[in-house]
Amino acid sequence: MFACFADARKAAARLFIFLTLVFVSACTVPGQVGVNENTGQRIDPNAPVQVALLVPGGSGNEGRLSASLENAARLAISDLSGVTIDLRVYNTAGDPLQAARVANAAVDDGAKIILGPLFGEAANAAGVSVANRNVNVLAFSNNPTIAGGNVFILGSTFGNTANRLVQYAGRQGINRYTVVHGNSVPGQLGRDAIANAVRANGGQVTAIEGYPLTQQGVSDSSARIVAAARNGGSDAVFFTGDPSADLPFILDGLSAAGLTSNEARFMGLTRWDANADVLGSAAAQGGIIALPDQGLNNAFQNRYASVYGDAPHPLAGLAYDGIAAIGALVAQGNANALTKQALTTSQGFQGTGGIFRFLPNGLNQRGLAIAEIRNNQVITLEPAPRSFGGSGL
Repeated sequence: MFACFADARKAAARLFIFLTLVFVSACTVPGQVGVNENTGQRIDPNAPVQVALLVPGGSGNEGRLSASLENAARLAISDLSGVTIDLRVYNTAGDPLQAARVANAAVDDGAKIILGPLFGEAANAAGVSVANRNVNVLAFSNNPTIAGGNVFILGSTFGNTANRLVQYAGRQGINRYTVVHGNSVPGQLGRDAIANAVRANGGQVTAIEGYPLTQQGVSDSSARIVAAARNGGSDAVFFTGDPSADLPFILDGLSAAGLTSNEARFMGLTRWDANADVLGSAAAQGGIIALPDQGLNNAFQNRYASVYGDAPHPLAGLAYDGIAAIGALVAQGNANALTKQALTTSQGFQGTGGIFRFLPNGLNQRGLAIAEIRNNQVITLEPAPRSFGGSGL
């Protein structure tokens, strides 16, 4: 995807490409169960509750990820009190057809709810395959196009992040935006999430500018993007770029063309601090990002490392969160604990990165902190909320 970028970015770009696979678009939304129906299996809250964990399996990065997801799920189970989870693991091989087969096999085996799978098309297929069997799926994907019916996504969504950032910026008097995106599926979905958040919060999108995902394409687009931001009188430039791929190049390109965060505030839809090169870049200074509750996230990573002797995969917390939500609901002693109505409780759950809750449309809302890149460090401007209904949500 980014073969024309400098060699120094290649290793990081491979990680970006792998993580982006979570966001694979799907053509079929699980529509066999109406979005307003109260789907979900009844359980015996006094007996072990069987949960199916669907992982991609394989070797290399996917094998490490699969092991990390299972480890995190079992760690969450060990942290539950008064609840017994019977976790059974199934390998999807990252394939939609296999995901559908093992989802059905899991239900045949007695699964009351499915946790996973990871990739968007596989999660969509699993959801469709068990929709008529009244089983809910808590997928690890962050792809909003697969959410709905019996499928809920655990991954942090662009829409949630964009909304948090735009609400914060609005309180600082920032209301006019230029949206800058890479010409890719994630870039386009990010573009739409930003534009929707701006409009929903009373702001104005003054320009939307894309660029090809090549080093030359970024360079050729930079002057045009700067002109659009200035002509529209933008207060902010909101980027979709990934810090391990296109973001460093578009930041440097705009800076070279004369635009910095001092003129129009730079904002990012992704975790700029995930790449030390971006964090130390002059062009990134003053940029605003959203991130999970770092205290809670660090506590999870430390606990995981103490038990398993290694750092968790960046996505492992999603498995912990899924089990934490299931456990919290089962602990209430309600036979309908895993139904759609229960899963979408308004008070939400405590996860590895802060509070989160599932929405009736299958999406999620996560409490995020607001931070600024300053002097090559991440400085918190506004902490993550600790409950729903308060500031920052």
